[in-house]
Amino acid sequence: MRSCLVTEAQTLLGLSGVRRVDSVFFGGGTPSLASPNTVAAVLEAVDQAAHLPADSEVTLEANPTSAPGSRLAAFGAAGINRLSIGLQSLDDKELQLLGRTHSASDALQTLAEARRLFPGRVSVDLMLGLPAQKSGPWLRQLQELLGYCDDHISLYQLTLERGTALFTQVQRGTLPAPDPEVAAEMYQEGRALLREAGFRQYEVSNFARNGALSTHNWTYWQCGQYLGVGPGAHGRFVPQGAGGHTREARIQTLEPDNWMKEVTLFGHGTRKHVPLGELELLEEVLAMGLRTDVGITHQHWQRFASQLSLWDVFGSSQEVKALLVQGLLLLDHRGLRCSWEGLAVLDSLLLTLLPRLQEAWLQRAPSPGQGG
Repeated sequence: MRSCLVTEAQTLLGLSGVRRVDSVFFGGGTPSLASPNTVAAVLEAVDQAAHLPADSEVTLEANPTSAPGSRLAAFGAAGINRLSIGLQSLDDKELQLLGRTHSASDALQTLAEARRLFPGRVSVDLMLGLPAQKSGPWLRQLQELLGYCDDHISLYQLTLERGTALFTQVQRGTLPAPDPEVAAEMYQEGRALLREAGFRQYEVSNFARNGALSTHNWTYWQCGQYLGVGPGAHGRFVPQGAGGHTREARIQTLEPDNWMKEVTLFGHGTRKHVPLGELELLEEVLAMGLRTDVGITHQHWQRFASQLSLWDVFGSSQEVKALLVQGLLLLDHRGLRCSWEGLAVLDSLLLTLLPRLQEAWLQRAPSPGQGG
């Protein structure tokens, strides 16, 4: 597995023609179960194939049970400098419900160790919207967490995934389905609590203070290029090393055994790569950029849309004007962004904004050189 991860990282970096890597994120599943030597080998391969500056952000997702202090220190020695801890809940019953093998006290112990080793660079996840969960007790958990946490917190709403025990229990009626109204209330009250505690909500689910934003995730929201290495990984990049000029969405083979066979044979296990059209890319720029508090600046938009300004697309739309009047959206000299209230209902705003973008794209003047 280690040698395949190294090979695929080298192959994809060569294919991308990238000369410098700003961040690396070991995530998906439980990478803290891997050997610290594997992490070190991958980082060394990245640095050899491209340049990985010493101050690059290198994050590891860690589950409390698989990451005691000595192990975290070994990951630090291997090159990790930021941790994201899948804490999920401070209620043992909820952790059992989620199929987690750690207890709340395990989680707090791991968190304390992590902060000692990586001060100012530890993030924790808290879940909301679980079956039968109530807003009051959940807010008390968040309040308690503020006594232990570092400078980054992510709030995630539970998604019931087919094939999990929780999904089956809800399907059979042994557990109530999560109540979206209660989840919305938790989210609103949670973000207000974090704001009071000095956290900036820099993205729909992410909160940071003292400037501790995740560089890596910021790249996704700014529609930067990224390589997905490993089974089931997703990437978005222009294969310049192979003479390509169009950004591609790439997905690696999901099953680890098949993925390893493909990497051994071809140097990488890309199962699917789809070129992204200009409009598709703009849709991503819009949907991803509006997830942040900064939104989409005019300069950022022009990098992807040379022919259409934000004013061209949204300036004259009555539906968009209605959202501006309601105070959910702002369109001004800085660009397009959600207000504090708008950020909480972004999905519903996109139902207006995406069709408007598609319409403006179809109506745009053909650029010189395009057919009649």
